[in-house]
Amino acid sequence: MKHLQNIPLKNYCTYRIGGTARDIYFPESPEELVDIVRRHRAQRLPYWIHGGGANTLFPDNEILLPIISTSEMTATRFDGETVFAEAGKIMDAWVLECLREGLGGVECLSGIPGTLGGALFMNAGAYGHEISDQLQSVTILTRDSRVIELSKEECGFGYRKAEALREAVILSAVWSPPRSEPKALLAKRKEILAKRKEKQPLEFPSAGSVFKRPEGAYASQLIDQAGLKGARVGGAQVSEKHAGFIINVDDATCQDVLDLVELCRKTVRERFGYELELEQCLCPFCPDHK
Repeated sequence: MKHLQNIPLKNYCTYRIGGTARDIYFPESPEELVDIVRRHRAQRLPYWIHGGGANTLFPDNEILLPIISTSEMTATRFDGETVFAEAGKIMDAWVLECLREGLGGVECLSGIPGTLGGALFMNAGAYGHEISDQLQSVTILTRDSRVIELSKEECGFGYRKAEALREAVILSAVWSPPRSEPKALLAKRKEILAKRKEKQPLEFPSAGSVFKRPEGAYASQLIDQAGLKGARVGGAQVSEKHAGFIINVDDATCQDVLDLVELCRKTVRERFGYELELEQCLCPFCPDHK
């Protein structure tokens, strides 16, 4: 198991923001991940499970708690119409492999950054499809350190959440995508990627959609209608291309992003009465936020 010390965290998240981590561990299999988590729990030591950093905001200061990264856990196996993958597999790479194998139903997820573990944790999705759609089961390490397999129904999936996975460590999962023609699937992927490039500020570091969709509205539309497109705090800016994104335009800090988040929430609350809920995950020891 690889172990690095005093590592700049901005290299491990898509915001390109963060201080340093005193310790980062890289288990190379679900078994190694279980072992290191159990050891930390036995000693009552805190830790942070980290995937691809595509939905994470790290604090600006040094992080003392150990970070356990799943990035080396990338094994994928195909068996007919069944696909097994470990939690650290990059989601978009997994989607592409499925499409090349002629397994569909996941093409609309093309271009979503991050790992499969992170995607399952928040039930990531796009264009009316979610990572849980073709899911069969998820193998997890429970809060009391048992390794168990949950069916899709047992996971409690909803909009950007999976209730049973909230306090679990996701190890791997199995999907059963339907068979389809690879050429048509890859053409659909190309179309989806073109839409993302056209509508999203992919040229800047960000962590995707900042807020969950409020009932009966869209966060990006509310922020736009509140006149906040282009609003800036320090090096962080509400994207002029897509108001649902906060982008790092000039060496933004964690505090810059959090202050801009609060500006969006306060303005939308006062103007329209909606309470925007943060979709992104704050690593422990980020500054307090409301």
